[in-house]
Amino acid sequence: MSGVKRTLLWLMGAFYVVAGAMHFVSPDTYRPMMPPYLPWHDELIFLSGVAEVLCGFGVLWGPTRRYAAWGTIALLIAVFPANIHIAWNNVPLFGRSEGAGIWNWVRLPFQAVLILWAYWYTRPENRGTP
Repeated sequence: MSGVKRTLLWLMGAFYVVAGAMHFVSPDTYRPMMPPYLPWHDELIFLSGVAEVLCGFGVLWGPTRRYAAWGTIALLIAVFPANIHIAWNNVPLFGRSEGAGIWNWVRLPFQAVLILWAYWYTRPENRGTP
């Protein structure tokens, strides 16, 4: 694995571990993001936090990397309806309303970047290639 790919892997893993942990540390931050049509908001916040932490650690360990990358993709697809809800309803992110409208819409196509980033780690490594 190239140095850039390895660095981005560690960055991705750390991002999901920290983001997932925040679901436990500050669940109130995530409650406004929950679409009203979904039941069990607190439980879903907890489960998505667990999934993010597991995916974050999973991509860092070679034997689970590909599975965790696919899990990350599935998670990003699963939470996409909540991201649409956030954008459509101009939900303030992390208690901040300034700039939320623009950022809420920008994060929708950014999900594709996150999915492609995770997809990069779903393929087996070819030894001897950068």
